Amino acid sequence: MKSLNAKAALLSVLLLLAVLGIWHLATATGAAGGAAAGMTAEEIEYARMMGKDPGAAKAGGFPTPLELGRTAWKHLSQPFYDNGPNDKGIAIQLGYSLARVGLGFGLACLVAIPLGFLIGMSPLAYRALDPFIQVLKPISPLAWMPLALYTIKDSGVSGIFVIFICSVWPMLVNTAFGVASVRRDWLNVARTLEVSPLRKAFRVILPAAAPTILTGMRISMGIAWLVIVAAEMLVGGTGIGYFVWNEWNNLSLTNVIFAILLIGVVGMLLDLAFGRLQKAVTYVE
Repeated sequence: MKSLNAKAALLSVLLLLAVLGIWHLATATGAAGGAAAGMTAEEIEYARMMGKDPGAAKAGGFPTPLELGRTAWKHLSQPFYDNGPNDKGIAIQLGYSLARVGLGFGLACLVAIPLGFLIGMSPLAYRALDPFIQVLKPISPLAWMPLALYTIKDSGVSGIFVIFICSVWPMLVNTAFGVASVRRDWLNVARTLEVSPLRKAFRVILPAAAPTILTGMRISMGIAWLVIVAAEMLVGGTGIGYFVWNEWNNLSLTNVIFAILLIGVVGMLLDLAFGRLQKAVTYVE
């Protein structure tokens, strides 16, 4: 197993080096002088006043890996600075996004898990609520954004609502499935011992359904992190999604690529955390 992991890690490193090499060869031509090579002194000064770096990349071109590395170091070396509404450190932007995701996701847990238990334990509740779930589940979370903005009239709270609405359905469906799939033998033993419904839910059903519930939570978190970026692009203000859109408006492709990579890394870490938690509650015979 260790040998396989070592080989997989080595292959990943080689693939990364290959991608970086191809990227460097594709972008190095003409990048030596940067955008400043064909600009007058006045144009360079004007670009710097507008918050752009003429030497960061050739005009209209794709940044090289080295330029991206410099940009990443600049952001990561001062992640918490705050120079106003449109100029905040990357850690502050990530903090706003993670706070919105955490709040919307937490509210979804409070609704989806108890309701999933009810649906999973009651065939009547399942048949009554299933049509509503099947109609609402396929709706794109961003389709709710105009209604949320009109009703709530607050962009930050609307973003949290969108996270809530997209996180509910995977958790709800997986919780109901996990609860309904608990082995009948265990439930029969609990019934024979005259275990109270509340004790049965916490001591029998919850441990048995926990891996499936965590699967739903893991899927929901992945969707929530994906949606918050798009939602922040629409509502603006703060957050990593707004940062991407703002840097695109500033024509800073290097910052956009850095933010995209950072979004992917944070999403991977969130998924790994839920994967570890799911493994911890999974019983292996």
